[in-house]
This record gives sequence, structure tokens and C-alpha cells, in this order.
Amino acid sequence: MGVIYFWMGVFRMRINITMNKKNITEFKTERLLLRPFLESDVPAVTQLAGDRAIADTTLLIPHPYTEDDAKRWIRSHPKSLEDGKESPWAITLKESKELIGAIGIEVEPKYFRGELGYWIGKPYWGKGYATEAVGAMIRYGFDELGLNRIYATHFKRNVASGKVMQKNGMIHEGTLREWVFKWGKAEDSEMYSILREEYLRGT
Repeated sequence: MGVIYFWMGVFRMRINITMNKKNITEFKTERLLLRPFLESDVPAVTQLAGDRAIADTTLLIPHPYTEDDAKRWIRSHPKSLEDGKESPWAITLKESKELIGAIGIEVEPKYFRGELGYWIGKPYWGKGYATEAVGAMIRYGFDELGLNRIYATHFKRNVASGKVMQKNGMIHEGTLREWVFKWGKAEDSEMYSILREEYLRGT
């Protein structure tokens, strides 16, 4: 797809998208490389996802999180691709190749929509990496997957995640009261979305 410019609130971000021999897309943003997960990522995933702060702000990551959990998760990705499903992308720093998080879209083809999910390791919070990665994934969802709607939710108490969505042009649709349970406690969730027509107006 070459070089593109993607609208993110009040600034533009340059993204390079290339395809490897297996037709798996790699995304290069200003500071990040989004790529498929590798078996060699197990130690880093275990360390980052094993932080209780990550489990506390995500719905499905357990705590404690073990190396076996990381292995099972990464080894499930090829099967997902074979089944025609989207698989999570590793978020890495472009210069150092350091793994810092994960991002992906769970697609519902029948309705041309996808749910965005992501996490960034605690040592990398507050540096704008999540905003950058989400911008690339939104571009992928609309331009490569042909989606009409991309949406995401976050725990009401996780205000930082909402700011990431806002910076990427996502619109707050409302509060889902006691939408999920985390560690036995009901959690309110905030719903955000962006539609294809909104994305195209901002590109």
C-alpha cells in the first residue's frame, strides 16, 4: 500500500505497510513495528502480561499469567489464520525490536464490523505507543479488511484507554452499566466506535 497518512485527532501519522511472503501484513509507524507473534516472544509476553496492572485493565488476561499461558496463546495464532480469523499483532519498537504489547481486531464478517482490543506493557505507558498502534490498526480494519464499523470498550475506570480512542477519532457512544465481571466484580464499560464514513472524512 506504500506510504499513507492517517488522521489521529489533531495530528497526522506516517505509516508504511508492507506484505511478507505469507501475505501477513507488517505495519511500520513512526516508532513502531506491528508484526505477527513469534515463539521467541514467550518470555517477553509472560513478563509484560504477567504484571497484575495489565490483567486489572483487560477482560481476558488472567493473573497470575504463566509462560505456559503465553505459549498456548501464541501457538493458537496460526490456527486462527488458517480458519480465516484475525490474529493479534505484536507491538514492537521499530528501532530496538523490543516487544511492548499486543493489538488486534475480532471481525464479525456478517456485519462488516470488528472489535478492537489492545494492551501495552506497564513500563511503556504514557509514551503514546497505544495511540500510534491503534491508529495503524484502524487503518488496517477499514482499508484491508473492508470493515464498516470498528468499536472498542474499556473499563470505566481505565480513563487512559478512552483517551487513546478519542485521539484516533473514535466517538463515545455511551456507558454499558455493569457490562462485564472482572475478578468477581461488575464493571461499567465505555463504548467507542468509528464508522467508515467518519474515517474517510478524516483521512
